[in-house]
Amino acid sequence: MIEELKRLHQNSYVPISHFPVSACLVTKDQHLFYGVNVEDASTRAGTCAERNAIYAAVTAGYHKGDFQELNVMVSSGKIGTPCFVCRQMISEFLDLDAIVRCYSTTGEFQEYSVKELCPYPFGEDDLK
Repeated sequence: MIEELKRLHQNSYVPISHFPVSACLVTKDQHLFYGVNVEDASTRAGTCAERNAIYAAVTAGYHKGDFQELNVMVSSGKIGTPCFVCRQMISEFLDLDAIVRCYSTTGEFQEYSVKELCPYPFGEDDLK
């Protein structure tokens, strides 16, 4: 997984931040969906690697609850965690006990459950 995430950094489009991020979403039936961050000049219309991976899986027909784990790597050499916009999407699509593994480019990682990353999720029930 580490080498694949490193390789994916090359696909990031980050002309502003120069901060590649890659992600790999693993479904419960072991399919892999990849994402990288994509920026634009306005900075607001871009998207993160984690959400790109989720969007790819949804586009392929997967649904909420079909996901086992999400693996994320930032390019700084440090371990980074998903931003809060991504955490919202993660909490909506992955089960609370699903794993989010956050890697550094040196191979170190920290593992969190979705519940640990998103202790107070906002979801469909909050809209009723």
